[in-house]
Amino acid sequence: MLASPESRQSAVAVPPPLPDPARTALFLDVDGTLAELRDQPSQVIVPASTVAVLGRLHAALRGAVVILSGRAGDSIDALLRPLALPYGANHGAERRDLAGHIHRIDAPPGLSEALAALRRGAADWNGVLIEPKPLGVAVHYRMAPDRGEDVRSLVRDVAARHAGQFDVQPGKMVFELKPHGVDKGAALREFMQGTALAERIPVMAGDDLTDESAFVAAQAAGGYGIKIGAGDSVAPWRLSGPADLARWLCALCAKSGQ
Repeated sequence: MLASPESRQSAVAVPPPLPDPARTALFLDVDGTLAELRDQPSQVIVPASTVAVLGRLHAALRGAVVILSGRAGDSIDALLRPLALPYGANHGAERRDLAGHIHRIDAPPGLSEALAALRRGAADWNGVLIEPKPLGVAVHYRMAPDRGEDVRSLVRDVAARHAGQFDVQPGKMVFELKPHGVDKGAALREFMQGTALAERIPVMAGDDLTDESAFVAAQAAGGYGIKIGAGDSVAPWRLSGPADLARWLCALCAKSGQ
């Protein structure tokens, strides 16, 4: 039986149990999960050894390896090349299904105006990075940690000017405008319903607030979440960082016979 979330939140990182590969659907975040966080998203690299393990797992799990990320789909592909895994990109607003078909919602009509407003508002804030995305905008303050409250207020103000178009998504040293009603939990449920994954048990690994909805969705479907790194979480299991997750994925590969 899985331990309760409360018993794991403050515990030393303990490897989660290895699930049955034949019955598992694996969902994985990228930044902070498969790869270490960096000051700028463009600096993030997924280790070649991790990419190789993902390729082996994709074969072993018969395609049941899905990426759930706030990144755009082409950015996910660039980090995981030569793989082209199923994904829920842009927090699930863009999805590549198990057959390789891409489904994308329309961008919010106010996206260009919101981007311009964020750029104007942060123009004099040294170290604050505006990251345009196909369906949203992220404002990073990792290089300007004292600007956290300023960034929070700016992003919320811009979202309020476009009521009903955006949700504000907080994360690690970032606030993001994403399309209203989109989250990783909904993306996980969509992958699990009416597809070859429906009979499998979802296991989700992620490191940030954006992953919590996917942990909840995985647990509601009989699976569980794996929190990567520090911080409170509903996930019942925890690993200390991307390197530990890579070792766990290697062990799952070995269990599958790959």
